[in-house]
Amino acid sequence: MRIAFLGTPEFAVPSLVALSRGGHEVVTVVAQPDRPAGRGQPLKEPAAKSWARAKGIPVLQPEKVRDGKLAAELSPLGPEVLVVAAYGRILGKDLLSLAPRGAVNVHASLLPRWRGAAPIQWAIASGDQETGVTIMQMDEGLDTGLVLLQRTLPILPDDTADSLAPRLAALGGEALLEALDGLARESIVPVAQDPEEATVARILEKEDGRVDFTRTASELAARLRGFSPWPGTFTTVSGRLLKLLAAAVDPQLRAGEEPGTAVRVPGKGMRVFCGGGSALLVTRVQLEGKAPQDALAFLNGLRGERAALGR
Repeated sequence: MRIAFLGTPEFAVPSLVALSRGGHEVVTVVAQPDRPAGRGQPLKEPAAKSWARAKGIPVLQPEKVRDGKLAAELSPLGPEVLVVAAYGRILGKDLLSLAPRGAVNVHASLLPRWRGAAPIQWAIASGDQETGVTIMQMDEGLDTGLVLLQRTLPILPDDTADSLAPRLAALGGEALLEALDGLARESIVPVAQDPEEATVARILEKEDGRVDFTRTASELAARLRGFSPWPGTFTTVSGRLLKLLAAAVDPQLRAGEEPGTAVRVPGKGMRVFCGGGSALLVTRVQLEGKAPQDALAFLNGLRGERAALGR
């Protein structure tokens, strides 16, 4: 098929690789504009653009996509289908209806669970044991279109958003090829989503990383993994920001202490009491203005056996 591809970050690249391997013709790649990144904030091109330039494929990087200009640029290219993978923009009707086979999206969740911008992070942070990818026929809603194909993937106990995303991206590329083949053969029966089962994976904000120690330890451990590397998980101690870099659920119930109370566990780290009589064993932290350090070294710096976090 002739394909106009819309995608921006590293997650999009395995889908591009799969399309190339499957013999499809990618006539252009549409990515978000280069953005400042890193020390000194030089402009950095998105991963999808880098891949396309290396293959000699034309790249478009419009600031806006709902003013009709992008549709006007894509139309003469004659794409049979638009493929969208983590593009990061909401498409209007002009783009959704531009190609004969519409627009197909590679979404990193088992829709209708986790519609929205951050499905990988919220799946882990919410304690899900399984996730996957959905190939969806796009409409004007937020990930509400007809499901063409789904493939599942387990969430491992030590998965973070960073470790899970590449596996989902690779699975998405495989599923995309299968779905496009089914569309070409007209062998796929699209299935409507059940809106009653829908959950929303809203875009993450910095404040999502603030730890509420009245939550259970298992909830907080899941959020630590899901919000890694951004926005991270953090609290305060004596008014200073403290990032929690590594922690696990303490297997024993620890009732009797106020949530947020941290005590020394010799040879291991610090136990932080949480809601429901649970506790986290925190092993690595970073105090504002300091380098990352072991939790015991942090307590040593406070010259005490315990600390009050979140106060």
